[in-house]
Amino acid sequence: MKTWPLMKNAITWRDKLALIRFLIASDKLTNGPKVREFEQQWAYWIGSKHALMVSSGSTANFLMLAAIKEKFGLKNGDKIVVPACTWVTNISPVIQLGFQPLFCDINLTNYSFDTNHLKQISLAHPDVRAIFVTHLLGFSANNEGYQEIFPEALIIDDICESHGCRAPDGSRRGSNSLAASFSFYYGHHMTTIEGGMVNTNDPELYELMRMKRSHGLARESGNLEKYAKQYPQLHEQFLFMTDGYNFRSSEINAVLGQSQLPRLDRMIEQRRRNFKRFTQIIEKNSDKFHPVIHQETNSSFALPFIAHDPNTTKIMKQYFTENGIEHRPIVGGNLLRQPFLKGYDFACPRKQYNVNLVNDQGLYIGNNHFITDEDMDWLETILKNLPTQTVV
Repeated sequence: MKTWPLMKNAITWRDKLALIRFLIASDKLTNGPKVREFEQQWAYWIGSKHALMVSSGSTANFLMLAAIKEKFGLKNGDKIVVPACTWVTNISPVIQLGFQPLFCDINLTNYSFDTNHLKQISLAHPDVRAIFVTHLLGFSANNEGYQEIFPEALIIDDICESHGCRAPDGSRRGSNSLAASFSFYYGHHMTTIEGGMVNTNDPELYELMRMKRSHGLARESGNLEKYAKQYPQLHEQFLFMTDGYNFRSSEINAVLGQSQLPRLDRMIEQRRRNFKRFTQIIEKNSDKFHPVIHQETNSSFALPFIAHDPNTTKIMKQYFTENGIEHRPIVGGNLLRQPFLKGYDFACPRKQYNVNLVNDQGLYIGNNHFITDEDMDWLETILKNLPTQTVV
């Protein structure tokens, strides 16, 4: 039976051989030279000055928020705007670090902030300190427009599932960010099994994150000599300049990343071609689904459906399951319905929230570079034959 899984294994035999050769030749497996090499290669690919490899995209989010809080003097209770639809580890660090999240509705084009709602928030909360942008499902969000609405706020990027999406000027998102997170989780564009990265052009922020990544140790910074002179009574190898964590990755993860990075552009291009064909298929089924806009700057992670009515979504879930097509909600749906956010609400009331439509009538199926034209033909046939009612 033909199937359509949510994700496929992107680790090739060549990747495994590269890892085997490394394991035979090296005795050092924790954070070391391979991690530093991969960081340099990733920074070059993104187009930023610095990159820091960590244990996951989730720890990348926490690390950059913690460092930004310290460097820019943010305080407990300071307001950060977050999208109502994203992954939980975009929201959790905001709460865990003592900030006040202000939830903004999303739009139905790129699933980032709804600009009109964001403007409402700016009028009601002019003291917002930061905007935490998620570039969801491979789409490039409108950072430039958000900065116009909040000219004094810090813009922070989560690009964990959207490697290689681009700004209007053609630069890769993350190349000009204050800080941007990426994930190399198994199901993403490329994988180090687990792992993540933070990119920045700010040298002070980079050095602070290097220390925080490894317990706050001064020896992880390029400024060890300066710190050692400031505190001569303390052992320089055990000098803690800030609070910190163990968010380090390993040489094993870095070797896999180095092996996969050279083919990432090709993988993204195939994902983009799949998505363009998908938008054409959705257009042929406009009686069932909201339109999906092809974005030339995208780096498609998944193929999203938003039905015109909940019954179509219910039918589609059953029919997809019967035909071996794995599906899931669009990321976390409306996160404000989740138990862990009980007690929070949107920053400003409005009559209808797009995120509820996405939650109740949306789902996505996987996209990857293994999908062929034949697969897309099959998907088109599946949608053409979609029943009008569920089978009891």
